[in-house]
Amino acid sequence: MTRAADTPRRLRAPAWAGRNYTLLTASAFVTSLGSNGALIAAAFAVLEAGGDGGDVGLVAAARTLPLVLFLLIGGAVADRFPRHRVMVAANALNFLSQGAFAALVLLGEPLLWQMMLLTALGGTGQAFFSPAAEGMLLSTVRGEQAGRAFAVFRMAMQGAGLGGAALGGAMVAVVGPGWVLAADAVAFAVAGSLRAFLRVEDIPRPGRNGGLLTDLREGWQEFIGRPWLWTIVLQFSVVNAMVAAADAVYGPLVARDHLGGAGPWGLALGFFGAGTVVGALLMTRWKPRRLLLAGTLCLFPLALPSAALAVPVPIAFLCATMFVTGVTLEVFGVSWMTALHQEIPEDKLSRVSAYDWFGSVAMVPVGTALAGPAESAFGRETALWGCAALVVLVTAAVLCVPDVRNLTRRTKPITRHDPATSRPETALEGLG
Repeated sequence: MTRAADTPRRLRAPAWAGRNYTLLTASAFVTSLGSNGALIAAAFAVLEAGGDGGDVGLVAAARTLPLVLFLLIGGAVADRFPRHRVMVAANALNFLSQGAFAALVLLGEPLLWQMMLLTALGGTGQAFFSPAAEGMLLSTVRGEQAGRAFAVFRMAMQGAGLGGAALGGAMVAVVGPGWVLAADAVAFAVAGSLRAFLRVEDIPRPGRNGGLLTDLREGWQEFIGRPWLWTIVLQFSVVNAMVAAADAVYGPLVARDHLGGAGPWGLALGFFGAGTVVGALLMTRWKPRRLLLAGTLCLFPLALPSAALAVPVPIAFLCATMFVTGVTLEVFGVSWMTALHQEIPEDKLSRVSAYDWFGSVAMVPVGTALAGPAESAFGRETALWGCAALVVLVTAAVLCVPDVRNLTRRTKPITRHDPATSRPETALEGLG
């Protein structure tokens, strides 16, 4: 008779890593791998076509503008229809637009308006994908290991970003941006195929008595009734605009003029990705009691890359700065996801996520479009120092909000207040 001790043990996935979670993590890994390289490729495609910093900013803004315009509709659609179908349709649009962009770059010199149009189509797909994807992930993870699950998910995604940025920068330098864009199109096709196998039968879908405007109004009431939520989103409307201007516009220009081109800039972004992986790994163990206080304090280092580019510092110091920024940003990212999972009703997750995304990226087209004119008016160094100063100021302002400082991690069922009806409702909180 075989003793139990002699029986080989099977390696089993954690209880929270079910089918949907595994598919979501694998598909996010694939898209993150392609998209991080494509960000570098798009900037250098514009520069190689004869564009300048202003043109790079316009192409970046062309992606973000439709993202802002369609996000709220995308959130309402994702809470009304099966989220996995919305995700697959959005991936199909991204595959087609990025594939066409790659073809233009590979076959000849693309015109600025063509690059802007195709990038705008990609942004439209992202507007419908992002709320559906976040709502799907938040509704998939349950139990008191939710925070760890989010950390592992983000670690996989950021690890792919690390490889994608480094590989993308190297590929741009060796084979040109067109092939990197083509690889990103293939990544969208693979990820969409994986997401087609997601199961949504067990996810409750409440009936809808009203139309799209009613859905949007309910999401808005849920969003605006929580001061910690809308103040941090408002903060990120400024922070993301400054970071986008630095990373999408000034970074490639500084790399071209002082650091040696696409390869070193890709290396710096790769170190940022490495920092996010380490930060996510840290968050699989660390569970700060005051979620948002810990997360917000970790946002001050977001000012460091802009300051480093303003000097500009040697590539080794820039890489170290990007690494530290990645670690601290990921502490916020996991804390933020855990807070949303803990506080927001499941049937409103995609709509609240849409308002979150909308506010967070609303100023990004403005920031990237004005980056070139700001450089012309004030100089690149002054513009970058301005980006760093604004990040510090708005982050300090958010810490003045009591709910941001005091929101705590919960470990048992609570009575939740519904700001839309001013009535308490009992709910079992997702636990971190």
